Amino acid sequence: MYRVAVIVSSDSAYAGKREDTSGKKIVELCQQKDLKISEQLVLPDDKEQLIKAMKRICDQKNADLILTTGGTGLAPRDCMPEATQAVVQRNVPGISEAMRNFSMQITKRSMLSRGVSVIRHQTLIINLPGSPKAVEESLTYIIDQLPHAIGLIQDRQNEAYKH
Repeated sequence: MYRVAVIVSSDSAYAGKREDTSGKKIVELCQQKDLKISEQLVLPDDKEQLIKAMKRICDQKNADLILTTGGTGLAPRDCMPEATQAVVQRNVPGISEAMRNFSMQITKRSMLSRGVSVIRHQTLIINLPGSPKAVEESLTYIIDQLPHAIGLIQDRQNEAYKH
C-alpha cells in the first residue's frame, strides 16, 4: 500500500477563514483506491513553508506520493509550482499535461493552471488544482496510473506492472 501526503496551499484555510474541501476530496479519492494517507497539512501560500514541508516529507521518506492542492493559478500569492520546482530532482511533465488536456474538455480555464509534477528522491509530487471539482476531475483521471509510476520510481517493477 502506497503512502500519500496531502498538502493544501491556502491562506484562508490556514487562517481558519475557509474550510478545506479540496484536501478532503483528495483524501476521499485516495482512500477509495486503498492509498494510505500518511500526512495532511494545510499551509499558507508561502513558498518557503511549502518547500520545507515537501523536502521533509521526501527526505524522511514519509510518503511515496505527495498530492498538493491550491496555489497553482495566476494570483500573486499562488506559488505552489515554484515551491515544487525548488525541490525537484526529475520532472514528470506528462502527468500535468494529461490533467490539463483532460480538463480542457470540461473548462477552458484549465489552461490557466501552472501545476507541475516532479520526483524528489523516491517520492512523486503532483500539483492539483485548488477547487474540489477540479481536484476530483484531475485526480480521478490519473489515479489509476499512480501505483505504476511510483513502482517505477522506487524500482519496484513487480509492483509497478501488476497494477
